Amino acid sequence: MSRIAIIGGHGKVALHLARRLTDKGHTVTSLFRNPEHAADVEKTGAEAIVADVENLSTDQITELLRGQDAVVWSAGAGGGTPERTFAVDRDAAIRSMDAAEAAGAGRYVMVSYFGAGKDHGVPEDDGFFAYAEAKADADEHLRASGLNWTILGPSALTMDPGTGRIETGAGVEGTSVSREDVAHVAAEVLERPDTAGKTIEFNNGSTPVAEALDSLA
Repeated sequence: MSRIAIIGGHGKVALHLARRLTDKGHTVTSLFRNPEHAADVEKTGAEAIVADVENLSTDQITELLRGQDAVVWSAGAGGGTPERTFAVDRDAAIRSMDAAEAAGAGRYVMVSYFGAGKDHGVPEDDGFFAYAEAKADADEHLRASGLNWTILGPSALTMDPGTGRIETGAGVEGTSVSREDVAHVAAEVLERPDTAGKTIEFNNGSTPVAEALDSLA
């Protein structure tokens, strides 16, 4: 079993992921900003660590990640000013990647979004532009790193119960996917070395998660 750190550990995807991983016997450390959220995180079976990565240096994040086998980035500014979006979704994310390498946590899973990339097509006067740019820069840095990375590109997130079924692969266009199923996919790819170096965009669909990921091997 592995030691896995989740950054953004109180997010809805992260809480589902921590429960799934601890149920499988993995040791999970969840990092989150608000100390009032500790009880929610501990209910998942994860170790709760209060850490505001937006304001931590690479060295400080490195110390938090020592001893981990893998890191999952599931944090985000959640809107707000463009400045804060870039500070969290780009700058802090990039520091976490550099920290993961320095700490020897070689596996890194990024929760991004369907259609992320420099060709995202979002106009500069759109409120989503800062997020699209920040995620593009972060994903690009991850691909250029020495980590065994996987980038997940879920489509529009819903609060629907998980189905355990997705669609992915060439030709799939973004629709929607439940947060619980995003966590399911993240947990699966952490146990699949063959997904390293891949960007996986997906929606809810009709194919069981494991079977859908098998098709990408």
